Amino acid sequence: MLKVIGAGWARTGTTSTLGALEELGFGPCYTFYTIISVKQEHFERWIDIYEGKAPDWPAMFEGFNSVVDWPACDFYHDLLKLWPEAKIILNVRDPEAWYESVKNTIWENYVRMKGIGQGPETNSLSRLLDVMMWQRAFQGRFEDRQYVLDAFERHTQEVIASLPPEKLLVFDVKEGWEPLCRFLGVPVPDKPFPHLNDTEAFRERVRQMMAGQTSGASHA
Repeated sequence: MLKVIGAGWARTGTTSTLGALEELGFGPCYTFYTIISVKQEHFERWIDIYEGKAPDWPAMFEGFNSVVDWPACDFYHDLLKLWPEAKIILNVRDPEAWYESVKNTIWENYVRMKGIGQGPETNSLSRLLDVMMWQRAFQGRFEDRQYVLDAFERHTQEVIASLPPEKLLVFDVKEGWEPLCRFLGVPVPDKPFPHLNDTEAFRERVRQMMAGQTSGASHA
C-alpha cells in the first residue's frame, strides 16, 4: 500500500527524497532506479501503460510503501484514487538549474546510448525514456530550452492546483528534514538530510552500468 506518492519530475531531488523516506520508515520506495536495478520487467509494463494499456497498480507496487520520480509521477492522480490516504510530495527546484541537470545527466546518457546503437528501437531503457520524457513531457523538443522550462513550470502549477493543500507538500530538498517530517507526522532524525545522485554521482553510476554491460542510464 502506497503511503507517499511523488508528483515531481526527475532531477528535482527525488533520489534524496527517496533516501529520506526510507530513513523515516516509508520504504521501500519505488523509483526509476528500481526498474533499472531490480524490476527490469517493468520497462515493458510502463511502456504499455503510456500507450494506454490498463495498469495493475497493486501488482506494480507490491512490497513498496512509497514512490517518487518518473514514471509514477505522471500517474499520481490515478495512484491517489487507489490509495486515497496517501500523501503527495511535489519536488521542486530552480527551473534553470533543473534543465541543466537533466541535460547533463539523463539527456546526455540517452544521446550516448543512441550513439552506440542502444536507441529506442533496440533498448527498453531508451524506449521508455523516449516515450515518457522526450515525447510525452517535451513533445520531442527537449533542446528547445524555453519550451521545456515552460513545461516544467506548468507541471508544477498543475499539481498544486489539482490537490487540496493538506494532501500536498511542495518540497525543495534544500529545506531539509523539517517540512518533510512535519508533513508526514514523524520526528526529525538526528542526522544530515540525504544528498544523493547529483550530476557527478549520476555519471559515475552510468559508467558502472555501462562497464557491467560490456563485461557480462539512468535517472532521478
